[in-house]
Amino acid sequence: MTILVAQTEHGAEVGKKKGSSNGGFAVPGNNAFGNSFRDYNAETERQKIVTELYRQSHINQTYDFVKKMREEYGKLNKVEMSIWECCELLNEVVDDSDPDLDEPQIEHLLQTAEAIRKDYPNDDWLHLTGLIHDLGKVLLLPSFGGLPQWAVVGDTFPLGCAFDESIVLHEQLKENPDNSNPAYNTKYGVYSEGCGLENVVTSWGHDDYMYLVAKENKTTLPSAALFIIRYHSFYPLHRGGAYTHLMNKEDRENLKWLKIFSKYDLYSKSKFRIDVEKVKPYYMSLIKKYFPAKLKW
Repeated sequence: MTILVAQTEHGAEVGKKKGSSNGGFAVPGNNAFGNSFRDYNAETERQKIVTELYRQSHINQTYDFVKKMREEYGKLNKVEMSIWECCELLNEVVDDSDPDLDEPQIEHLLQTAEAIRKDYPNDDWLHLTGLIHDLGKVLLLPSFGGLPQWAVVGDTFPLGCAFDESIVLHEQLKENPDNSNPAYNTKYGVYSEGCGLENVVTSWGHDDYMYLVAKENKTTLPSAALFIIRYHSFYPLHRGGAYTHLMNKEDRENLKWLKIFSKYDLYSKSKFRIDVEKVKPYYMSLIKKYFPAKLKW
């Protein structure tokens, strides 16, 4: 059964202006490095790492590659553990694709979840989504196959159809083998109008993996939460407005929540530290509500 979540009126508009506020959340003007958020042209040492990661992703993420990875990781035979155990594993992970943050990922998860909790106190499913949305980044760790960063992090984009110019550093995609494949390089490619994003193959990474983990372990989170987990890195869609011709009615409803979530995912990154032990009991109660004690990963 598909569960749709009613749209919360006061969160319908997402503030983008420098220093703006929306729903009580103040959007900062700069990231932790003093640069604009998602500035892929900043001339910094970190930006060189980010650009090279995207180059590798844009060359190697192909339709066939993603099909292979979904088949392999869809077996969920790597590890058996709880959601919180996975959160703690992220202390070992730094996302090289992120120009805005170089802290361990658990810091970002709690920053996101707590910012959402403040503005949407009654939507506990959204708080938990903030906590778990990046857990798929454990794919970088040896026990999960130790995948390269380009196969785990960074913005996601569809395969099997033409690459849109809204994809970050899109000029790199000229080197992708699918770009010259006539079956994959047209507007619709292997898809059809309104086919639904669930039928679209997107580049492989932590989003799709965590979606598979949550779905196959029978989470009771609503469909909007699963949509957020699966597409929060799909910036060409929720910021660029691309690929909407592939969406169905349910996608359009869930996209409203993704746009709300994206603000917190992006702008809550800061050097402000969260007291993990103080907030842990609350999130443990949500994990118990929406997930089994142990999950297959």
